[in-house]
Formats: sequence, structure tokens, C-alpha cells
Amino acid sequence: MAASAAPSSSAGTPGRAARKPRGEGQWALGHREPLNPNERTKKDDNGLNVRARVENIYAHRGFASIDPADLRGRLRWWGLYTQRKPGIDGGRTAVLEPHELDDEYFMLRIRVDGGQLDLAQLRAIADVSAKYGRDTADITDRQNIQLHWVRIEDVPAIWREVEAVGLSTTEACGDTPRVVLGSPVAGVSEDEVLDGTPAVTEIVEKYIGDPSLSNLPRKFKSVISWLPDVPYEANDIAFLGVEHPEHGPGFDLWVGGGLSTNPMLAQRLGVWVPLAEVAEVWLGVCRLFRDYGYRRLRNRARIKFLVADWGVAKFRQILEDEFVGRKLVDGPAPKLPEHPIDHIGVHRQRDGKFYVGAAAVAGRVSGTVLAQVADIAEAHGSGRVRLTPYQKLLVLDVAEEKVESLIAALDAVGLQARPSTWRRDTMACTGIEYCKLAIVETKATAERTVAHLERTIGRIDGSISINVNGCPNACARTQVADIGLKGQLVPGPNGELVEGFQVHLGGGLSMAQGQNPNFGRKLRGLKTTVEELPEYAERLTRRYLEGRKDAMEPFAEWVLRVDEEELR
Repeated sequence: MAASAAPSSSAGTPGRAARKPRGEGQWALGHREPLNPNERTKKDDNGLNVRARVENIYAHRGFASIDPADLRGRLRWWGLYTQRKPGIDGGRTAVLEPHELDDEYFMLRIRVDGGQLDLAQLRAIADVSAKYGRDTADITDRQNIQLHWVRIEDVPAIWREVEAVGLSTTEACGDTPRVVLGSPVAGVSEDEVLDGTPAVTEIVEKYIGDPSLSNLPRKFKSVISWLPDVPYEANDIAFLGVEHPEHGPGFDLWVGGGLSTNPMLAQRLGVWVPLAEVAEVWLGVCRLFRDYGYRRLRNRARIKFLVADWGVAKFRQILEDEFVGRKLVDGPAPKLPEHPIDHIGVHRQRDGKFYVGAAAVAGRVSGTVLAQVADIAEAHGSGRVRLTPYQKLLVLDVAEEKVESLIAALDAVGLQARPSTWRRDTMACTGIEYCKLAIVETKATAERTVAHLERTIGRIDGSISINVNGCPNACARTQVADIGLKGQLVPGPNGELVEGFQVHLGGGLSMAQGQNPNFGRKLRGLKTTVEELPEYAERLTRRYLEGRKDAMEPFAEWVLRVDEEELR
């Protein structure tokens, strides 16, 4: 790549030497000079080291004592982001300086690798939410829990409480290996052949908090799951279950997925990885990204750009030759199920008991609700819950005769096991309520839209996903929803700029046989204001229900074949 010389535009001109192309900041090619502000900050000090300053200085001297490079950089290595100061409208998001947007409180992200929680862990999260986070708690679409209104003075106490039950906030944010996604029914599903949990556990125990992996070019998002019930194509690395004709069950390796402002889907490397080697291969890919990832431009630093430039053949060769040290086994593609896997409702486990999946609206819960869920689960004989990458919650190990009582108890605290399509299939990011990058409000908008559709249309056969995002960064996976909403300012009724969304329609991932991944239709000028969104979603749904070929035609297929006017 950048190591070889190339002719300049003046090649052949006497007296003028050809210029080498600019390097991309790849360590393995000798480009070690920090080339953007984030790289300079990381070179000055490893982000993991900020914990000592929190415990010894900042928690005692308060918010004003925090070094700016720690405040807007290294604190992320421990799951802390400053939250948005209240009252700043979306039009000022990209105008104000960071210190003008910062509130003196933090969002705190707690890692829940694989989405797995026992009741002691759930109660610990509920307790710190109540004591230190004004009872806030959101289930994210990466199986984490986020709290808000956290003071720096309280962070050491929070760490002590969550770490006492085996949880952490280590590398929940930052240019690090983020939470490892896993099937929310790993180890209990009747359809699972091989439980990936041991690999998730090995990675977390060995490599999370490892200083040699804590300075990646950007974040590194991982999936390990036998079942395709997680968005594996939208992650930097994914291991998806597959049966090898000679070697038996193992995992198919995918790399290079990511959405945001330059969406790309992960690609298969064509290798079969046994469960015992998943952590080793994961480490190889992580180190390859560390050493060859682009560090010159921040907006090209994700591994997806490296995969796109190299191609999978070169990526696999470098991985084998330089980071794994051997040829990996060729493997077949996974076989997807006939229909997408939906964990909401009542489902039989392999041991004869049941798990029950329930939905809040867009993941918004509270510490109080989480404590109630722990009590409800315990009262019904369950000792564990799971979080899904769709902002939902599952209670495992329920005896058949206790299922209906559990459903009623969950419903009483706002978690519905038999929700409408709208509640089940709507997600939303944090939005302008707390996020400094957001332009529009999301959680309340999602709740208002769900309520409107439940009232005006009610239940429908089929599924229509609505993903609400407060900015272009696609934390709520905007581009792969039936109705994807990207927050921006749009013209209002009188021509003034108001909060609204650019609309993406008909996106999706390959979660079942016959599904082709795509980023949907983005029609020129197709926008809606926040206030008009519920009515727009209703209008679009009615047109779909009236115009689909039959009850089996998915929304995404209808979107791709109809005239643009039908979608406005």
C-alpha cells in the first residue's frame, strides 16, 4: 500500500522527483507519527491509566479538576461520556465548542458481554442507577446498560459495586474492543448446536483491559453467536455458527462491517474456526487492525475501510501469515433459518423450561424497573436474565406453570411479552436528551410514534422495524431498518428549520433464508419533522397493507418495487 512509490502528477518532468503517496498512519508500515488529535492523546497516555486519576484526584476534587484530554477522551476507556447540557437545541450541536456542550454529569455504560446477567448483577445495576444515576437506565442495542446523571465523585463507588458482582465498565467505550455481542439464548435455545459463551468469556477475561490492545485505530465491535439472532453483518468481526462437513460444528468468520456515515457490511473470510480457537483468531484480527488500521484520518479508521481496500483474500493472507501463524481451515457458509429469529414472547428451552422475552419502548427502563424484574424473575424460579441487541429483555428458566404469571408481572412494570409490532420492532438511540452528537430527540419520539400506531392501526401480521437515530452516526442501525430515521434539521410548516429526519426505507440484514442485505431506499427530499413522524408512519403502513401482493410480502420488498410517490 503506502510503502511503494507512485508517479506524481508531474512524473516525467525534468528536475522534479516523483512523490510517494501519503501514508495512512499504519504502524506496521512504519507510520507511527500521530496524525490526528485522537492519536496524539492516545500517544500521550494510555486511556486505561485514567482510572487512577479518577480514583485519586477527580473523584475528590470534582468535575472542574478533570484534564480536558481525559474529559473528552480517556474517560471513555472506562465507559464514561460527558452528557449533553440541557436546553441546547439541535441546531447548535455542530456549532458549539465541546466545553459548551458538556454538562457536569456523565453517561456511564456498563458492559454486559453476551447480554448475560444473573440476578445479583441485575440488582447491582439497579442499585447504582437509583443511588447515583437518578434512576435512569437504558438497554442498548449492543446488550449494554447505560446510566445517566453520574457524577465523577461517585464513579469509584459505582466501580466497586458493579465489579463486586463480576461486571465492569472497562473499555465499554473508546478505541478499544467493545462489548462482545452474543445470542441472548446462548446455552438454552433448542436450535443452538454450539454455545459460543466460552469464547466470549475467554476474550473478556484475557484481553479486555490489556494495554497492548487498548490503543486501536477506532472502536472494535465483536459478535460470537451460533444463531443469526444478532446483527453480525454490521460488526467489525463476527463468528457465526456453521457445520463443517468434515470437522463438525464451529464458526464462520466475518470481518469489516459497520454502519455510521459510510455503511459497509461484513464479508466472509471463508474460514472455519473451532470453538477452542475463536479467542485466538479474534486476537489475531484485533492485532491486525491495531497494526494495519488507518490512523491518519479519524473518519477512515474503522477496520471496514481496510477490508474494503485490501479485499478478503489479502486480509486472510496477512491474518494467517503475520498474526495466527498458520493456514486457517476453509469452511462453508452458514445456513440461515427459514424465518428471522424473534425472542419476544414465550419459547421452549432445550431443557423443557421456557424463556420469556419482553419489550419496553426503545429500551427505556429504569433502575426501579430492573430491580422489579429481578424480584419477578426470582419469584418465578429464575436466576438469570438476558439482554438482546434489539433493546429487549429475556427471563430464562421459567417452569411452564409459571409462565402466565410471569407475563402478567412483567406487564405490570411496563415490559410486554405480547407487544404490538410497533413496540417489538422499534429501536432508538440516546438522542438529544443526553447525547452531545445528537440533533433531535429520539426516545420520546419513538414512544409517541409507537403509541400512535397502536391506537390508529393496532396489530398487524408481519413486521415493520422503525429505527430512530438522533444524528448520522447510526447507533440505532438506521440503514438496515424497514423505516430508518436519521436525525437532522428539516424545513417545518412555515419554512423554518425544525427537528426531523431523513427517511431510509426497506433496509435489512441477512437474518433468514432468501433475505438480501441492503441499505434501503433513500429518496431525494424524503424527510419528516419529528411532529409529523407518527402520521407519516401511519400513512406509509396503510399504503403497504393495502398495496402488498399478499400477506407474505415483506415491507422491504414492497418498498423496493413501488413508485416513489407511494413512499411520501
